[in-house]
Amino acid sequence: MENKTLRSLYMLPYALWIILFVIAPILLVVYFSFFDIEGNFSLENYKNFFTATYLQMTLNSFWYAFLITLFSLLVAYPTAYVLTRTKHKQLWLLLIIVPSWINLLLKAYAFIGIFGTHGAANQFLDWIGIGSRQLLFTDFSFVFVAVYIFIPFMILPIFNALDNLNPSLLYASKDLGASKWTTFRRVIFPLTIDGVKSGCQVVFIPALSLFMLTRLIAGNRVITLGTAIEQQFLVTQNWGMGATIAVFLIIIMVGFMALTSLRRRGV
Repeated sequence: MENKTLRSLYMLPYALWIILFVIAPILLVVYFSFFDIEGNFSLENYKNFFTATYLQMTLNSFWYAFLITLFSLLVAYPTAYVLTRTKHKQLWLLLIIVPSWINLLLKAYAFIGIFGTHGAANQFLDWIGIGSRQLLFTDFSFVFVAVYIFIPFMILPIFNALDNLNPSLLYASKDLGASKWTTFRRVIFPLTIDGVKSGCQVVFIPALSLFMLTRLIAGNRVITLGTAIEQQFLVTQNWGMGATIAVFLIIIMVGFMALTSLRRRGV
């Protein structure tokens, strides 16, 4: 009985935190979504969301979040795999994670200089004979910078999954005559899929709502749900529509988390 009481007391701060900083904000967002720009109760915001403009914006958000997640995974998995097999792997992992401590705005402005007309990227293109190109304010620059920012968050869970992999399973696969590709496909990747799912979650979900990079790096050429929320709250002052977009964004995020949390059948 005393253990249950102590457990309840220990859970109290956690429960209060969840109620005040997770549940309450979500309820406020849902509440505001039912009011139009004039403050009248209305379902007009939900009707407007299903128009071509916002549906296209939703598809754009999915597409760019998918690209960012895919490229992050393609870079992060082999990087994490190599890290687990190097000496001083924890030090190398720390060096990869350290850039994530730098303020996002500072990194965005750094890339504005790199991709600018007279930046390092164009100087390199001139040096190899290709010539200057418009790199800034393009889809390429947006995806590149976003991938750079999110790669450490993809590497960390995959690294942990690979580092905890039982080496005897790899030895057994080799003894049974499996090639390196077969070992990776049938042993390594299936056993580290939870790390991949976690990495995809921590990249795809925030990538859906990016708005700072869409302005600074993409020059508003990329319009996502995050950009739309910012415009509705700060520009048009239509809090109801902004809250409605946020509601659907939350639903999409929860759905993606549920989808990637499903375990394989029979596991």
